Amino acid sequence: MRTVKGATVTVLILTDTGLTKLEPQADRWRAVRLRDATNARALAADPHDAGTLYIGTRGDGAWRSADAGETWTKLDLPCDDVFALAVSAADGHVYAGCEPSRLYVSDDGGATWSEREALRRLPSAPTWSFPPRPWTSHVSAIAPHPTRAGLVLLGIELGGLMRSADAGRSWRDHAPGAQRDVHALAWHPSGDGRAYEAGGGGAARSDDHGETWRPADAGRDLDYCWGLAVLAGEPETWLVSASPSARRAHGERPAQAGVYRWREGGPWRRVGEGLPEPMDDMPYALAANEERVLVGLRSGRLFLSDDQGETWGELQIVGAELAGLRSIEVVRPTS
Repeated sequence: MRTVKGATVTVLILTDTGLTKLEPQADRWRAVRLRDATNARALAADPHDAGTLYIGTRGDGAWRSADAGETWTKLDLPCDDVFALAVSAADGHVYAGCEPSRLYVSDDGGATWSEREALRRLPSAPTWSFPPRPWTSHVSAIAPHPTRAGLVLLGIELGGLMRSADAGRSWRDHAPGAQRDVHALAWHPSGDGRAYEAGGGGAARSDDHGETWRPADAGRDLDYCWGLAVLAGEPETWLVSASPSARRAHGERPAQAGVYRWREGGPWRRVGEGLPEPMDDMPYALAANEERVLVGLRSGRLFLSDDQGETWGELQIVGAELAGLRSIEVVRPTS
């Protein structure tokens, strides 16, 4: 994933202990540490400025870099536990999701924030509960629409998939047909209205800008879905990673996990030629561009596919340690 239609891209890897950048070096990749951070949980890049990055932590709030990770500034966000971050390509709004479940929005690059309190007033809010810490819950995923300003999907772990058409000032409660245990959300990059979810009980999709949802589970024998990627160059191709259970995915080894691909009308098909078999470490992160897909295992191993997930090759990484991998962001240049 070194180029996208001829343009160089930057691959960012978030681990439990901080942020790392991958730089291509002949047939290897060099891992360059950008920031150490304890209990890192969230990563976002500004789609209009490749040098502006955000990371969220559990216990130390959110941080911003305006120079591609050279220096960092702590944001004045009224939340110490930040589990989700996103920057809208449509209007530049920055979204921060917290534990307990709160949403804050900034329209000035993180300098100031306002809470979208309507989220906490949803009828389902009293039922939200994160099983490992049942007294609380958190915002697990935020997906601003790529072209419609203000249209946002938001996931609560564990509570539901919510939709807002006005940048979080008002919300529609959990969408029937979607998973309540939301792990990942994505729009198709074209902005044509297709949206996707990976959740604790399976996967779901929408074809009408998140208005209605339907399960997408046929053909997949593992239902605890975690990673999610959408191929921009393929109208009906998306991938998820899955495991038999949360315990297998996040705790006990082997994870007994797999990567699955959906094409056209489905069903899911497991893809894995070149991936470890059996897959003892959970594929925590998936990222894609027009044709290529990158999968990152929790152990820090990375695999790249040049044929839409059909076959894979392991990236040879030198430099910083990537164990505890959480997410991958592919940053395209803006100039």
